[in-house]
Amino acid sequence: MVYLDLGPAITAIRARPEEFEFSGNTLHHPRSRHSFDFLSDGDVRVRADCDCSTLQTSSEQSKVFQAAYREWHTTYWRALEINREFASHFEPPGLWRRLGVRLLTYLLSRPSSTSPASMKSALPLHSIS
Repeated sequence: MVYLDLGPAITAIRARPEEFEFSGNTLHHPRSRHSFDFLSDGDVRVRADCDCSTLQTSSEQSKVFQAAYREWHTTYWRALEINREFASHFEPPGLWRRLGVRLLTYLLSRPSSTSPASMKSALPLHSIS
């Protein structure tokens, strides 16, 4: 049986880890539009819009690719996820939140004018007939 050669993907994930992404239990290589699913039996399924997805992967190369993936996930992707999460804690608030905070600050900093004299002038005058 003829198998898909995973060698180029193995080399790429080791040499250029920034080219790969991980989401939904799938490894993605956006530039080539190839995705890799890691199956429970140790095999790797390649998903692509080209003929690459028609060939199966050999169990030997699947094991090597999975090992390279685990190393990539531990040394590159996990650190990237943690750094993204950390950075999100310090992002400036959105426009509506900033406006709300400014409005609330303005309203709270205004002197209160609830003296009885001002209350009387605010009431409408009624004529007594």
